[in-house]
Amino acid sequence: MTINYQFPYYPQYGQYGQPNCNNYGYPPMYNQQNPYRTFEHSFIENILRMNLGKNITVYMNFENSQWGSKVFKGELLGAGRDHILLKDEQTDTTYLLLRIYLSYVTFDEDIEYEYPFA
Repeated sequence: MTINYQFPYYPQYGQYGQPNCNNYGYPPMYNQQNPYRTFEHSFIENILRMNLGKNITVYMNFENSQWGSKVFKGELLGAGRDHILLKDEQTDTTYLLLRIYLSYVTFDEDIEYEYPFA
């Protein structure tokens, strides 16, 4: 007798056994009950993405390193879960900054911000 130790296949469940999830275990971007985006939470990357092209100042702290704290200024080109892409127009340098070192961000102008739970 052969025993099959594989998990049963349930098409309504995602890869990690969570209902209605994509292959990465996250809820789908859209669903049939709620046509609005479900990812618009007040996360830092979403706030930064709403303000692409604006001038910002990024304050970072590199603890226990030779750099200590550093300040980066420039145009916001992109933002992701773990990074910020910044272009310094004065030196024509593009920075890929890891958000793990992020302390805070200031904007030189009004920002676009839509609170998702309003």
